[in-house]
Formats: sequence, structure tokens, C-alpha cells
Amino acid sequence: MDMSLDDTVDLDFSGYSTTTTTTTTATDRDDSYCKWDDWSPVVDWNTLSGEHDDFRDLIESMMGDDSHGLNINSTVRDVEEEGCNSASTDTMVTDEDNNGSDFKGLRLVHLLMAAAEALTGVNKSRDLARVILVRLKELVSPTDGTNMERLAAYFTEALQGLLEGAGAKHTISNGPHRDDHHHQSDVLAAFQLLQDMSPYVKFGHFTANQAILEAVSKERRIHIVDYDIMEGIQWASLIQALVSRKDGPPAPHLRITALSRGGGGGRRSIGTVQETGRRLTAFAASIGQPFSFHQCRLDSDETFRPTALKLVRGEAIIINCMLHLPHFSYRAPDSVASFLSGAKTLKPKAVTLVEEEVGPTGDGGFVGRFMDSLHHYSAVYDSLEAGFPMQGRARALVERVFLGPRISATLGRIYRGGQEGGCWGEWLERVGFKGVGISFANHCQAKLLLGLFNDGYRVEELANNRLVLGWKSRPLLSASVWFDSDLFN
Repeated sequence: MDMSLDDTVDLDFSGYSTTTTTTTTATDRDDSYCKWDDWSPVVDWNTLSGEHDDFRDLIESMMGDDSHGLNINSTVRDVEEEGCNSASTDTMVTDEDNNGSDFKGLRLVHLLMAAAEALTGVNKSRDLARVILVRLKELVSPTDGTNMERLAAYFTEALQGLLEGAGAKHTISNGPHRDDHHHQSDVLAAFQLLQDMSPYVKFGHFTANQAILEAVSKERRIHIVDYDIMEGIQWASLIQALVSRKDGPPAPHLRITALSRGGGGGRRSIGTVQETGRRLTAFAASIGQPFSFHQCRLDSDETFRPTALKLVRGEAIIINCMLHLPHFSYRAPDSVASFLSGAKTLKPKAVTLVEEEVGPTGDGGFVGRFMDSLHHYSAVYDSLEAGFPMQGRARALVERVFLGPRISATLGRIYRGGQEGGCWGEWLERVGFKGVGISFANHCQAKLLLGLFNDGYRVEELANNRLVLGWKSRPLLSASVWFDSDLFN
């Protein structure tokens, strides 16, 4: 079937990147002009590029069974041998190029599973868990080796934290941009690299923005309420698209209200949101888009009160909710539910929801959910390596800043029996929202985006209103569009 996109609204892929500038010259504006590449430093790829490491010797050295003088070492060896002879978890190692890597990968998976079972299973043994983790630390490093080795290193670190009672370290806020352990320049560089290496960020932003443009095509005033605005990168392409529409009325007035957090980190959250607002305001002014920015502070328990919003008659309200993307902070289910419940009282024109695809959260217990997390992050690691196979240092930065803290936080929550995700789209349906079909243009846009990356990425439309981004057979992110069914009753 021939595809014609002549009648669709264009989202400029090139203009979205944090490394691009607008086409208007700076000489036409005063010094307050905000170039979009001012948001983050341009990454020096030469400093991140290194020779591809060869770990053939590591495979041989890891075969030795060093004695630690502990009676349960024989149990650890039995676990390793079982891993070597089993094919039950071969889906965990998907992109290794030789039998040696597969062999070690399976061994690591079984050691990790055994450690998780020793920590929480029916026959709990903290001593056994401790010795297995010691063995794992001898075999892996978060900066060296194959995907599975580096991934196993972060899971080992997370299990060690649980064993020592330190697993709560990242359970509330695991977003690296809010983690004091990482310098802000590292966070910005890692974010830019994540955009360059994968479609994770752009997929959610572009799909949501295209749905918004379609929902407000005839509106003169638009009000977007954003649950987690971060640095506001999503809205650059939307602002550009509103200004550059070929047909229809002049660019509508756009107002964005960003939520800021209370609690212990409230002051920093408010400051970050204010800075984001200043940059967006300057950017919109530089290209002639009528724009205003506000913020709405959540209560100390992150409860959302719709009455705290400033509403203007005649505005088309859009609710935007990005949840748990690789570079986002974790948001507690009660906070998300509060926001989406409150959003319904605002009678929005559309709700755009982007969320991480997680496995079942039911009866699998800690070990079952642990293995699903391992499977999920294995796919993430493989996809990042496919994006830049020779850029080991670049991947290491993304893994250290974003994925490592996220893995630790995820295991901490499921260890305590917390809800790790689930499908918020199903929740929206239960409270009276109905899905809006994904347009042909939006679906085509997603496919065009994936064409810029490795062909292992897939996009699939589910339930008519949901696009799912996956790596090979593993779903990673989904984007869906909803409207309040009460508006049409």
C-alpha cells in the first residue's frame, strides 16, 4: 500500500535533537535568544571512544573455582554447573556472538537467580546469598565485558544492597538528574547519548506530540498539563510544529503548566521547573510562538489538586504523562493515580500516556519479578550496544548514570512487595477514559523514526490506541492516547 503523508502535520526530526539550532540567525534577535543546543553540552565522542575490549582470557580465568574456605562453596559450584547445563534461560542472552559468551552468560543468570532465591526463597540463607554474590563480583564488572557481564554487575550490586539492608537507597527518587552522585554535566551528556543511541526518548515524545497536534488542530488556545516535564525537551518539537503548520489558523497560544514536587527535594524541583520554563519561553519567543509557562506544586505526598491549576475559559486542555522512561525518576503509583484522577475532572481534550512496559506483577514473587527485570534490562542493554557497538565508554556512561541506579531502585521496590508498574492505560479505562485510535500518520512517523536506528527495533499497534516500541520480541515502551468518555455522553 502506498503511503502518502502530504496531509499530515510534520514533526521535524532534525530540529528535535539537542545538538541542533533553529534556522533563524542570532543576528535578528537580542542576547536573550535561546538556542536549543544550549540545553546540554555537545558530547565529545572522541573522549568516549576507545578500542573494543577483548575478553577471551576472562572466559578462561572464570572457569577456576577459587576456594574461600566456606562450606557452602560446593553449593555455589553446583549452581554454576546447573547453569552451564541448562537451556531454560537462554532467552536472557540474545546478542552474544560466540559460545563462550553464551556459556558465561547462562552461568551468570543462574548465579543471579540462585542469589535472589537465597535472599528471599523458601529456604532462605543469607550466608549462601553472600557467597554467591562474592563469586559474582569475581566474574563481572560494571565497566568491562559483555552486555550480560556488565548487566550482571549492576544486579549483583543491587542484591548486595538488599542483603546489607541498603536497598532503599534509590527507592523514592532514582532519576539520575536528581541523584547527587552524578555531576550535572555527566547527566546531560548521558541524556544526549541516550537520544543518539536509541529511539527511547524520541519515540515517546514524537508519538505524544503528534497525537496532541491532531487533537488541537482547530483550537486557538491550548493548555498542556505536564506531570513530569524534566528539562522540557519534548516541547521543542511541538512548538516548532505549531509555528510551521502550513494550513489553518495562525499559531494558537500555547500554555504549559508543569508540576513540581514538594517534600524533601521540593526546592530543587521548583528551581529545575523554573529554569525549564525560562528556556521554553525564550525558545518560543525566538521562533514567534505565543507561549506562557506556569508551574503547579504537588502536595508533600505528591498528591495532585486540580483546583491549584490556573484555568482560562476556552482553552483546550491536554494531559501529558510520561512515566518511568530510562532517564526519568520513579513516581509512586499513588501519585500517578492522583494526577490521572484529578485530570479527569478537568475534562481534557486528550490524555497522552507513555510508560515503560513491565512484566506481570502478580504471583511471581520476588524471584519471578527479579527474572523479568533481568530480562527487560537485558533487552535494553542489547539494544544500546546495537546502536553504537564500538562506543563502549559512551554506553558505560549511560549505564552508570541511568540504568544502574534504576536497576537498584527497581529491585528495592519489588523486594518490599511494592508495585513496579503495571498498565496505566488499563487503569484509565476503568475510571472512564476511552482510547483514541493511533492515526496512520502517527504510526508511519514511528516507523520512520525507527528507520534511523538498528533494525532490531519494532513498533506494533495494540488495542487501536497504543503503539508499543520493542527490541526484537521484548516490548520496552508504549504510548497511548485517551479521551474522557463523559464529554460525549
